[in-house]
Amino acid sequence: MNELVKFIKGNMKKNGMIVALAFIIVIFQIWTKGVLLRPLNITNLILQNGYILILAIGMLPVIITGRIDLSVGSIVAFIGALAATLMVVNKASFFVTVLVCIATGALIGVWHGLWTAYVGIPAFITTLSGTLVFRGLTIAILKGRSIGPFTGAFRAISTNFIPDVLGGTTLNLTAIVIGLLICVFMVLKELSSRRSNQKYGLKVVPFWFFLTRVLLMCLAIMVLIYFLAAYNGIPYLLVLLMILIVFFTFVTNNTVIGRRLYALGGNEAAARLSGINTKRMIFFTNINVSVLAALAGIVFAARLNAGTPRAGVGFELDAIAACFIGGASVTGGTGTIAGAVIGTLIMGVMNNGMSIVGISVDIQQAIKGLVILSAVAIDLMMKKRK
Repeated sequence: MNELVKFIKGNMKKNGMIVALAFIIVIFQIWTKGVLLRPLNITNLILQNGYILILAIGMLPVIITGRIDLSVGSIVAFIGALAATLMVVNKASFFVTVLVCIATGALIGVWHGLWTAYVGIPAFITTLSGTLVFRGLTIAILKGRSIGPFTGAFRAISTNFIPDVLGGTTLNLTAIVIGLLICVFMVLKELSSRRSNQKYGLKVVPFWFFLTRVLLMCLAIMVLIYFLAAYNGIPYLLVLLMILIVFFTFVTNNTVIGRRLYALGGNEAAARLSGINTKRMIFFTNINVSVLAALAGIVFAARLNAGTPRAGVGFELDAIAACFIGGASVTGGTGTIAGAVIGTLIMGVMNNGMSIVGISVDIQQAIKGLVILSAVAIDLMMKKRK
């Protein structure tokens, strides 16, 4: 019995953010009188928070190294302005616009990385400078006005859905089938991982817990898919988000780059002495976050259907908050993509729920500030306890 209690406590600590997310959803579902989990609102939650999740995925490796990037919000605005200038003013094609925007994001990352990694200027100062530079360039390019609208192909990034080729009437059957296939894939993956661990004598969770976890994961997926299928189906943006989540989860958990990233964040001096090129790692995390900020800028501009000078204001704070709420440490060395996803969902549900019940924006900002402070305080207390 003692072993069971210890096991449950250990897994509660590990999955505490999931429990917190579920609790917040229940609270706001009751508070909004059922509006929160309506199919239309679920779709809006994904579309409204997709660009924040992209930024959080890019921000996490930077935070793992013990640094921070304050420029991503301004990069979002700058890329939106660049896309509008290329596509609306100069009639560039969709592919040319996207390629130029992503390449520009990479060049911005190179610029920040050179100053941070090789010159030695703190990331806080470098990216604070970038915030001012790219916000100013955004206003200069747009001349203080919004430019739009974009073509249908560009808007499709944030507004279109996977078509229902199976011809459902009340539900999008294609979305349901995709959800079932995802569940089958996850079950097979979890079984394969469990068998592999058993084969090599590694410790595995009890079968009842394994089965419960897999069933709950599949249930959560199918509930989400059901809500999406009851509206217009699966947004293209969600497909993009899933690709990013799977790719960066694999990189951080299963590659040499991921191990070096955590080693750098845990103890930079020790990582350097062990042969890790820490400057190069810092350099590439800067490129990575700027490229993803450029991608977020494309997504946000497509949703607004315009490039605007006020785009991206406060986005860096939401991305940073999502990472910290999801378990990343302010001192570096810890954090997961899954945690960043959960943190983004917590922030998104809170923002959406508070808006539905009519809480003013200023009070929302105050609550978000307290949530960030609480997340960092809990992280520091847990480290002291260890």
